[in-house]
Amino acid sequence: MSGTSVDAIDSALVRCCDDDVAIVATHQHAFSPEFKERIAAISHSGPDEIERLGVLDRELGLLFAEATMELLAAARTKPAQVRAIGSHGQTIRHRPPSAATSAVASFSLQIGDPSTIAEHTGITTVADFRRRDIAAGGEGAPLAPAFHAAAFATPGVNRAIVNIGGIANTSLLEGLELRMGFDTGPGNTLLDHWILNHRGDHYDHDGQWSATGQVNQVLLAKLLAHAFFKKVGPRSTGKEEFNLAWLESQLAGFDNIAAVEVQATLVELTSTSIASAIKNSPIDVTEIFICGGGSHNSHLMQRLAAQLAPATVESTAAIGMDPDWVEAATFAWLASRTLEGLVGNSPAVTGAAGARVLGGIFPGGVWKYK
Repeated sequence: MSGTSVDAIDSALVRCCDDDVAIVATHQHAFSPEFKERIAAISHSGPDEIERLGVLDRELGLLFAEATMELLAAARTKPAQVRAIGSHGQTIRHRPPSAATSAVASFSLQIGDPSTIAEHTGITTVADFRRRDIAAGGEGAPLAPAFHAAAFATPGVNRAIVNIGGIANTSLLEGLELRMGFDTGPGNTLLDHWILNHRGDHYDHDGQWSATGQVNQVLLAKLLAHAFFKKVGPRSTGKEEFNLAWLESQLAGFDNIAAVEVQATLVELTSTSIASAIKNSPIDVTEIFICGGGSHNSHLMQRLAAQLAPATVESTAAIGMDPDWVEAATFAWLASRTLEGLVGNSPAVTGAAGARVLGGIFPGGVWKYK
């Protein structure tokens, strides 16, 4: 998969046996700066949009195939040993029902042509996971909570699993039951864009820059006034709502604010929106586990721990899975569910009319590669 930050393709070789999921090997395939710019450009309306979309769809499919073969070579695994590739793709538009003008106007679009992946790897590819849930009236996201429940739920323990990618989402587990799951708002996306614009860095390493700034409470209150944070029930969001242009519009009237002060306030926006979602939930959560890139931001982790005390806050490494690879493992697990004809969505999370098998299956031709 490739996330909202569009920094790389994350590939994981995963062994799935029922709900027992083990990560065997991993590989990160970086995007070139030029390719990242093209992905960012297609995420907004512009000239020759369909032409550019078609070309990028194929090119990204080729890159996904290349990343797959590099992963398998490093793991000394043959394509014929792999049952399927689960490909989330690259989201370029996400217009869920909660943000659309009508049910028929809702959609979610990911690119990275699965037929191209299957053709160039010889491996059956499962892709397009979100649209069936949306067709059933759901948000199409987040899809990770069903996997979080399968992988991390424990009898008698109330947990929150929080993925902090570009957008953050949480899964609320009451013992073995997935009670709720939803996007909480911006994760790293605003932080990454702000530091890139002001310091030329692609991310705030360990939160070192934000930790030197002071939170501007007036700006924080203005950011938290966004309509998304008032929504209840199934909800999802994306860079369509939380982007640099939106942030700059919110900074009107803050002429003398320092860039580092904005960065510190954005960390507080992420931590506050996550903490509020967990504290205002109907279950008493005692353990919070973080995955995704945000788990490496010490300043953000410290703010979450402070706001969620006395509950504990740790990365998912503490419960047996590297936080960098939980989301990639999610789509391997979802692909295995699809092949078995098993449910992949959670209506309690997405608001879909019912349980659905997700994704389309694009047969490979591994016999050519034995």
